[in-house]
Amino acid sequence: MKAGFWVAPEGEDGGVSMMPIGIDATASGFAGRSGLTGAGTISFLATASAAELIERCPQVAALLPQLVEALETQEAGAASRLFDLTGYGADDLTLIGQVLGEGEVSATVALPDGIVAQVQESVMAGLWRVRFTDRDGRLVADYAEVAAIPAAVERAALMVPSLETVGEPPAGAMNVMPLLTEIRDRARGHVKGAPAHTVTFSLFPMSDADMAFLQDSLGPGPIRILSRGYGTCRIVATGARNVWSVQFFNAMDTIVLDTLEIGDVPVTACAAVEDFRDSAERLREIEEAYFR
Repeated sequence: MKAGFWVAPEGEDGGVSMMPIGIDATASGFAGRSGLTGAGTISFLATASAAELIERCPQVAALLPQLVEALETQEAGAASRLFDLTGYGADDLTLIGQVLGEGEVSATVALPDGIVAQVQESVMAGLWRVRFTDRDGRLVADYAEVAAIPAAVERAALMVPSLETVGEPPAGAMNVMPLLTEIRDRARGHVKGAPAHTVTFSLFPMSDADMAFLQDSLGPGPIRILSRGYGTCRIVATGARNVWSVQFFNAMDTIVLDTLEIGDVPVTACAAVEDFRDSAERLREIEEAYFR
């Protein structure tokens, strides 16, 4: 294996893929989205074509104050607020995509029966667009969600089984067995909302045999998250509940910090209360300036 806990096998060029096998960018539901930053959103809304689009979309104008209210009152540990978009027309969805833009965090979540959730944070942190497609790529649900992390991510994480037993260590193993015992005990004992425990591989000597056995013992999970804030962070759920691979990369796509986190969805991917309030203010300004 290449350096890092969860990367492509030797001989493959790519690292973690954000699309599960069998899902392409078109089927995901996010192909062709604006990719706007906050500044790009404002630039678009200031155009004559945007004004005409807004005039045709009173349903969107009615939605924005509801989103603002949800962001003003949302707490980090509270249940998410969902706003169903499945009944909106093509113009409405285009305008919503332009207003929301694309923020720093995206995710792919594999659910039972071939359902895949594609998650994209908007340029307003804590406000997400979540779309579900079936195994044939057909859209089955589409909504905006105000949450620290979308419910689909948390629910998929809870579907992962606990780590119970591991096999016999391979030849050349050094530290993997005590590490797996620690991971198992901490994952079992984790209480939702408690701080995560972090294992940093640069501080924990592991042979190639150790790392391969650790990967095989934990296995792959159903969630892949990409966060592009200060650098790139890739988060992958393992096949053991409450155990996550969290890797930080520099501009050259080289791993600079390789860890396992034992706990809830890693905070790197989650919005905080301050994010909700800042996003409420930004969205209110947009709504007042362009939708009234």
